[in-house]
Amino acid sequence: MERSIKINYQVLQRSELSEEQLRLEAAALKAAEGAYAPYSHFHVGAAVLLDNGEIVTGSNQENAAYPSGLCAERTALFWAASQWPEAAVECLAIVATNEAGRVPFISPCGACRQVILETATRYHPFPVLLCGEQEAFLLEDSRQLLPFGFDGSAL
Repeated sequence: MERSIKINYQVLQRSELSEEQLRLEAAALKAAEGAYAPYSHFHVGAAVLLDNGEIVTGSNQENAAYPSGLCAERTALFWAASQWPEAAVECLAIVATNEAGRVPFISPCGACRQVILETATRYHPFPVLLCGEQEAFLLEDSRQLLPFGFDGSAL
């Protein structure tokens, strides 16, 4: 029996982004400037809006021993949870730049998708904004980034 998975998302032009979404995008872009990416030259920034109003940012941090680095999304989500463990994530925005400027599309790696899923399980699902220079992809439910995700119910 063949089945399919539908992932619901919107493609938004910059003019369609809300003031809050633009603020998160700007915070993520600022965070990307602080990325340590001497090997890939791929700078990623993430901004997390918490339900207490805090905006927490993170950037990717590379290491010559590649598994030792950490992505922007996990940096931001882990920092947010360590500083405000009771505050739920309300939205996550991600941006990236390279030597040519803003990348047109950014998407989290598999490890980040797993952490995003766990964060949604810990609190509640939240929107994810994948920000390119001209448009952004908005997923209203962060869990859609990882169909067939692994969570605590499998343990």
